[in-house]
This record gives sequence, C-alpha cells and structure tokens, in this order.
Amino acid sequence: MRVDVWSDVVCPWCFIGLANLGEALGRFDHEDEVDVVLHSFQLDPGAPRRDDQPLVERLAHKYGATVEQIRTQQARIVDLGAERGIDFRFDDAIGGNTFDAHRLLHLARARGRQIELKHRLGRAYFTDGEPIGEPDTLRRAALDVGLDADEVDAVLAGDAFADDVRADLDAARQIGVAGVPFFVVDGRLGMSGAQPPESLLELLDQGWLTQEPAPVAIVAGAEGEVCGPEGCEN
Repeated sequence: MRVDVWSDVVCPWCFIGLANLGEALGRFDHEDEVDVVLHSFQLDPGAPRRDDQPLVERLAHKYGATVEQIRTQQARIVDLGAERGIDFRFDDAIGGNTFDAHRLLHLARARGRQIELKHRLGRAYFTDGEPIGEPDTLRRAALDVGLDADEVDAVLAGDAFADDVRADLDAARQIGVAGVPFFVVDGRLGMSGAQPPESLLELLDQGWLTQEPAPVAIVAGAEGEVCGPEGCEN
C-alpha cells in the first residue's frame, strides 16, 4: 500500500505530521508493505533564494499578524516538536525558495533516500540555521544522507526534476490540497493536517481493509494543523 504525503521543507507542521506518521506506521501490522512517497508543495513559491529577514517578522508581515501572535504560535510548535524529538529553533531559521530542495528530494526518492533527506533538510532549516535555499546547504544535506556528489551537483547546476516538482504542485491543486501536510492512503483516502498518530493509524487500517480504485476522498476526523499560503494554523 502506498502513502503519498504533500509537504514543504519550511513547514513545521509537516515535520510534526511526518513524525506522527512514523509512529503510526510503527503500530501498523503491515508496515513493511507500505511505501511512503513525499510530494512537493511550496508555501511561498515566490520567495528569493535567500531571505535574511527574521522569520517571525517575515511571517507577521506576510500574514497580517503581530510578532507576539507569531511567537505564541511558534512556542506551541516548539513544545510539540520537543515531544517528537524535533528541535525547532525559529529565531535561527534563514528562509529561501524551496524549489531546489524539492528537486533534490525527487533525486533522493530515486535513490531510496527521500525520507532521510527530508528530515536532514528539516534539521538544516529549523535547527541548524542554514539558509534553506542556498546550494551549499542543499548539497551538504544530500551528501550527509548518502547521495552521490556528482549526481547532486548535476541536479543543482541544472533543472533536473523540475518537471516532477511542477507535476506534484499540479496534482495538489487537482485534488484540492490547500494546506500541508496532506496525506493520501492507497490513492484515495485523504487526510489534512498534522494528525495525531491514532488518526493516521485509523487511516492506514481503513486503507488496508478497503483497497479499491477510487477518487481521493477526504476522511472525516479531528482537524489537524496545517501550513498554507495564508499561514500556519495553530
């Protein structure tokens, strides 16, 4: 069975959601028969390669909120992240365009290292304060998870996998993905937001027991936090 996940590498709820998915899979009786595929989503496709404006100020300006409101939201995410082993350090984050990061994630998928690279990129941005849009950051992360240096350099120097990223973005629009993370089980059962492990486990069980071709349908359940073009819900 396949689990498709749309997310962005600068989305904190996406990393919490992936951690929850990992926990759910650990409880799932058929974990060894599940293929998790990550898909590209960009919260800010118009971002420059590097944005040195403090994240809290950038988010407050973009979403029409106060700095205090953003910090309150971030504090909650920091606490939830700590419970899941994620060290969010928002004050150190250096923003940038994530298109190249997504291209490298497609290379990593082809080499069986996609999940590892996703988590490594999250650490680079959210914990280590590395500029997420810069080639040096991306190259270092890719080599750290075992990708071939020549292949990584070729991707970063050209436009390989750009069509794959655009295809992911188009697919997200077609199935109505407005915020991430967004999970699709067996190509037909969709669930939005950083759902708790229990909800994701129920989704996995439902997908396994009722496998049949069908359009994507959103599964009712507890609302999960998402990040979208208009901001991150808290």
